[in-house]
Amino acid sequence: MSSDGLTDPAPEPEPELPTRRFAGREAFAQLLRDALAQAARQGWRELILCDARFADWPLHERQVVDSLHAWSRAGRRCTILATGYDTVVRQHPRFVQWRRTWGHIVEARVCRQIDPVNFPTVLWSPQWTLRLLDPVRCSGVCGCEPERIVQNRELLQELIQASSPGFPATTLGL
Repeated sequence: MSSDGLTDPAPEPEPELPTRRFAGREAFAQLLRDALAQAARQGWRELILCDARFADWPLHERQVVDSLHAWSRAGRRCTILATGYDTVVRQHPRFVQWRRTWGHIVEARVCRQIDPVNFPTVLWSPQWTLRLLDPVRCSGVCGCEPERIVQNRELLQELIQASSPGFPATTLGL
């Protein structure tokens, strides 16, 4: 009860991440923002971020990096897959700093043998996943259906097996 004798309102329910098709760069970016924020709030244990270069991801935004900081805890695991990390270093300095800070829970992998045009764009967790199907129109599907989660996990597992370590957390100089 509150001081005026009335019952305190129930807390707002947490918004659910959508299960649907999406189209457009802003819709894609907003879904990524929302997913990372939810991962932090709900304590998702594992994330996989996959994209050829991460050029269209909002990894440079303070809000996104704040969500990643809030998500980062002992027992968490993040795998990042790309064909190269030059764009990440150039466009996303906040993310690069986060990766340095949390290098002990972040495994960055590189798949140089796969053409960037054919490289999938996926955000995966055991709770929810997103996959870009048409990079030109920036359209795809997202959701929490078990079959979609398993399908994307199998795709990512193949890429992880074909990849090697890349994008080290620190660079040792001479």
